Amino acid sequence: MHHDPSPPFTLVMLHGLLGDQQDWQALGEALEQALPGVRCLALNLPGHGQPTVPAVGSFADFHDWLSGTLAEAGVGRYGLLGYSLGGRLALYHASQRPAGLEALWLESAHPGLAAPEREARRAHDEHWAQRFEQSPLADVLTAWYQQPVFADLTASQRQRQIQRRLANHGPAVAHMLRVTSLGRQPSLWQWLAETDLPVGYFSGLRDHKFNTLANRLAQHAPRLRHWALPGGHNLHVEHPRAMALQLAQQLAQHFAQTLPR
Repeated sequence: MHHDPSPPFTLVMLHGLLGDQQDWQALGEALEQALPGVRCLALNLPGHGQPTVPAVGSFADFHDWLSGTLAEAGVGRYGLLGYSLGGRLALYHASQRPAGLEALWLESAHPGLAAPEREARRAHDEHWAQRFEQSPLADVLTAWYQQPVFADLTASQRQRQIQRRLANHGPAVAHMLRVTSLGRQPSLWQWLAETDLPVGYFSGLRDHKFNTLANRLAQHAPRLRHWALPGGHNLHVEHPRAMALQLAQQLAQHFAQTLPR
């Protein structure tokens, strides 16, 4: 028997760089079917979407933007699910202890670099930002999806991704890449180890980098729940139903623990 959340509970979903709210459609539909009463709200991140959502200038600016956006949407009780960049932004938002946030799920998202690694990462992201500003978007996307993290994509999957991402505006992507660079993100490893907020992490077994990182994170933060699913870096597109069923199970348990008896 499922427990319906009351008052209403919203799962807010944040996509990755170059994505949009439609990336979550299959998972959101599967989750709402598996656990009626949960509202799924997929947002376009700043610098993304049609029309493009106005940009932000920092992680702190994003936190303020998200807080305001949720207030305008009438969101009270909520959980966050973020993929890659969206996961890093969700993690920062959660670390600011916003009212109403009850749970956090990360998918293939980095909790932050040690200080000596940040300068090199900023330079790496600046290189890509300049390409997004100065070169034809199709050419940059072709190179972008050749990166090792996307190695598990087939040629046809890679081409479909490129076609979908051509709706982006290169300079807006460049700006977000700069201001939300992993090299500018505070390290939140310790926060994850100390927080009382329920946190889950999804990684793909074929995504060696982030599956290894997730295993390290689970050892560092014993309360964190880690689920490794068959798949690569982008699980919510590859296996939306499997992720939705796991989320539904976790949410049902959460509601059972938090509802008045």
